[in-house]
Amino acid sequence: MLPIAFSTLGCHGAPLEDVLKLAKGNDVSGLELRAAPDEFTHTGLSAAERRELRSRIEDAGLEILAVSSYVKLCAVEEQPLEAHLELAADLGARGVRVFPGDDPGTTDAPTAGEFRALDRIATAPKESRILLETHDSHSAGQKMAALLTLIDSNVAGHNVQVIWDSAHTWSHGETPAEAFALLQPWLEFVQIKQSDSAQNYRPVAIEDGDFPIQDLLAALAGTDYPLSLEWETKWHPHLPSLAETLPAVRAWLS
Repeated sequence: MLPIAFSTLGCHGAPLEDVLKLAKGNDVSGLELRAAPDEFTHTGLSAAERRELRSRIEDAGLEILAVSSYVKLCAVEEQPLEAHLELAADLGARGVRVFPGDDPGTTDAPTAGEFRALDRIATAPKESRILLETHDSHSAGQKMAALLTLIDSNVAGHNVQVIWDSAHTWSHGETPAEAFALLQPWLEFVQIKQSDSAQNYRPVAIEDGDFPIQDLLAALAGTDYPLSLEWETKWHPHLPSLAETLPAVRAWLS
């Protein structure tokens, strides 16, 4: 089975002790750490706090797949990218999760927002990894692949990879096999969740949705990309808890 991780979005506000207990009790190997002022991970941590957080996670045998920021790479407004890249480096994370966040109304190609993204990537430290999630304006694999191709052509030596939110690409009409073929050249890891296409792709409990998980696993056969459960209880409080859901995920994946 592929390595399993989860995002702390699913246990928002919980202390680190609870997160580590959840990981240990469910054979989890990695974490996405939501970075926000109401979490134990945020850019205001002191150097000592960062060392302690990193040490405790590493001592638990866990890898930090991403510091999950809310930076929007294409946005007009200035974004706190550098502070999040520094935090990720201090914690030993693979990189910083960012959103595209482009203007949904634009029809230009490339867009003004995509050019802003190029500028931000070009000035970021090359050793820092920026992990672009298939989200908002670039939820479709085809559009994200076009943006990464643009980055490849214009920013030499960049270190941008993709977090594939597989439910988002599915909701935009792409099968897992199609999305994987588009994103594989830049793929870092894969987010999973359950949703119901009959309810406009509303997030639902594991047993209640119709996300084609077996098609996803077939597309990923022979790879070792981590699967990270992005369980969005903060935004969708009707969902069962992460503690209830993690055991169900094992059965879902089998």
